[in-house]
Amino acid sequence: MAPTVYLSCLLALLVAGLAQHIKDSLWEKDLDPDTLKLEQVFELFRAQYNRSYSNPKEYARRLEIFAHNLAQAQKMETEDLGTAEFGMTPFSDLTEEEFEQLHGHQKITPGETPAVGTKVGSEVVMESVPPSCDWRKLKGVKSPIKEQGNCNCCWAMAAAGNIEALWSIRYNQSVQVSVQELLDCNRCGDGCKGGFVWDAFVTVLNNSGLASEKDYPFRGSLKRHKCLASNYKKVAWIQDFIMLQNNEQSAA
Repeated sequence: MAPTVYLSCLLALLVAGLAQHIKDSLWEKDLDPDTLKLEQVFELFRAQYNRSYSNPKEYARRLEIFAHNLAQAQKMETEDLGTAEFGMTPFSDLTEEEFEQLHGHQKITPGETPAVGTKVGSEVVMESVPPSCDWRKLKGVKSPIKEQGNCNCCWAMAAAGNIEALWSIRYNQSVQVSVQELLDCNRCGDGCKGGFVWDAFVTVLNNSGLASEKDYPFRGSLKRHKCLASNYKKVAWIQDFIMLQNNEQSAA
């Protein structure tokens, strides 16, 4: 077993016990007597994800953010109504604002999103539906994990994953669509410098679909590339999209 796997297993075990201790003191300084445990987990985190900090002050700040994020993960794990899992990630030493800046999520201001006529719940359901459904159990619905690297394109990957899942559910056919096409051809975003999920869907509508990942592969380069959408066959498309509420519990 590789050393990384050992670190991952050890981190998971330590975090499970540690998060409960710190969840009631998110940003407080009185983490004793668990400070030593916290720093041990933090050192394992740093080793696994190759983190280094410029000075002791920055180290202390990242440790504080790390503790806050672990406590938040534990709180979400406790309150979640579904089967989501929350815990350690490569981003556990970042604030929410830093994550958004580094990975492409942009804030939407009022009036910036397109006016989409369809409203959630407006569809007339003519057949009975089951009380629950776990699409993860259906083969082909979950797409392989996409690695964005240094490209701030979480918005494009989120849209692509959504289309891939819905295509599989609707047509019982697995597809992997081109994230790069969304980066090259979107109207309001700026490629690897960030964008909006709704703009990705508008791009799909404007292009009458998306090419395959195989034909139009992901480059992940900060350099803007020419839109080549017309060069490739479309493997999936949409007819419309709906903007859901920000509060996912209300949307559910």
